[in-house]
Amino acid sequence: MNMIRHLSLPALALALLAAGTPADAQSRNRATTAAPARDTVVTRTYGDLAAGPYKRLVIRNAMVIPGHGGPPAGPYDIVIEGNMITEMIPFDPVAAERRGNSDRPTGDRVIDATGKFVMPGMIDLHAHIRTQPMELEYVYYLKLAHGTTTMVNASDRSADSSYAQARLSARNEILAPRMFPLVGWGTFTKFSRIELDDPANAPEVAKQMAAAGVRVISMDSNGWSREIIGAIASAAKANGMITSFHIPPSTIAVANAVDAACLGVTMIEHHYGYAESALDRSTQDFERTYTFGDENARFRAAGRVWTETNKEKLLTTVVDSLVKCGVTMLPTRVVYEANRDVIRATSLPWHGKYTHQALLNWNYPNPAYHGSYHFDWTSDDEANWNLAYALWGQLIFEFNKRGGRVAFGTDDNYIWATPGFGTVRELQLLRETGMHSLEVLRSATRNSAETLLEPKLGLVRPGYKADLAIVDGNPAANLKFMYAFGDLTLDKDGKMVRTTGVVHTIKDGIVMENANLMREVEAMVRKSKAGVSPVNVISRPFLPAP
Repeated sequence: MNMIRHLSLPALALALLAAGTPADAQSRNRATTAAPARDTVVTRTYGDLAAGPYKRLVIRNAMVIPGHGGPPAGPYDIVIEGNMITEMIPFDPVAAERRGNSDRPTGDRVIDATGKFVMPGMIDLHAHIRTQPMELEYVYYLKLAHGTTTMVNASDRSADSSYAQARLSARNEILAPRMFPLVGWGTFTKFSRIELDDPANAPEVAKQMAAAGVRVISMDSNGWSREIIGAIASAAKANGMITSFHIPPSTIAVANAVDAACLGVTMIEHHYGYAESALDRSTQDFERTYTFGDENARFRAAGRVWTETNKEKLLTTVVDSLVKCGVTMLPTRVVYEANRDVIRATSLPWHGKYTHQALLNWNYPNPAYHGSYHFDWTSDDEANWNLAYALWGQLIFEFNKRGGRVAFGTDDNYIWATPGFGTVRELQLLRETGMHSLEVLRSATRNSAETLLEPKLGLVRPGYKADLAIVDGNPAANLKFMYAFGDLTLDKDGKMVRTTGVVHTIKDGIVMENANLMREVEAMVRKSKAGVSPVNVISRPFLPAP
């Protein structure tokens, strides 16, 4: 179910040995603007799942959503050489009829994109791959099949494992998005915890992390000290890295979202710290029995704090401060949506066919697992979270309107957010804030590329990497066209038809056959559910005990 099965053992061994260091992988990801020489391009096949890159690939007659927020334009004939877009030739059908097709570009492969829309591959700045028994390919294929070509993945299976996968992806030895693993402060160094907590050591720690190839530093455990937050943010920036901060409620009294932004953190994940920035005191009114380690209580309080915040201050002073300090907002709204309607979350149409049984097991209420807290989850909790989503959405809208950068992340593979499907749902939830669909698509493409410091990703334009999604239908008109099963619409004759989703995702010039990727996902899920009775697939935890 990945390229490894299509390699001989000697070839696989050579591929693994040649993978290089994390620094090698990151330097390769900073490609120059020049396309590779044609005679150096080697086209690979990955069974019936993908093929490429090509010496010359042509996507004909495509409407283009550029990624910078502008509307669709075209049609264009897009020429890709190796992993680089080299030409975009406007196609005039009137002139073409007069001259015939002889003057149109051709190549080793031509994709007819008539009626299709080409947009940049999406960049998910916060995702998870979880652990066994869920296959890595399960996540990779679902992300690719829904148009994601780059991800910042948490090191769920260790930093070493994450970087080994990132190297293989950078060399296209596996079918997977580009990866920039998210690691904690001090990873790949030998500094002690006490040394890492000393702001004076931050420049040297950051230097060593950068030398090891790290791009994205998680700040989650550093919120206890404003001084160390500022030191890490500054040192990371000086060494070409970025910082990502999930502000824990346990330390928000020390540094809320405005504090973190103005101390130089690159991006703030999720919803934490915003409502707290507009409280009329320095801490929310926690229940007297609250403990941070009790996730049921933690997530209940995270919704309720939005009922305590000063709304006027939140949407004026707080927004202005966040914009002024230059932080990037990374909402990941999809991963918390279950909190406002747990029954909806547990009965989504793709769970039966495409949600892995291991993932379902981790989602069921169980205090042993992170994010599995929906027991004793009341209508009051859901009402508070519905209010939270409305106010959080207004915050995002105002931030975007005033020039703040909203980027894209899903945090999927947690809390009933199935990978791939969660990608599209996140787009919908950003649209729900009032952002225009073109702004939403920009957040997932150009905005995220700029945040990640990848200047040659996130646009459909000559000189940019060939990371693209070819969509059956205009996603700027209907984001649901990006689901693997598409959406219902009317054809030119008024007949109801179903579109076919993202037909091809192109990563590094390699063309994915997305329907076949989904076939493999379906087989993995079917295997994971073997021997599990239908009632136990989804609803077991929500039924009375036998």
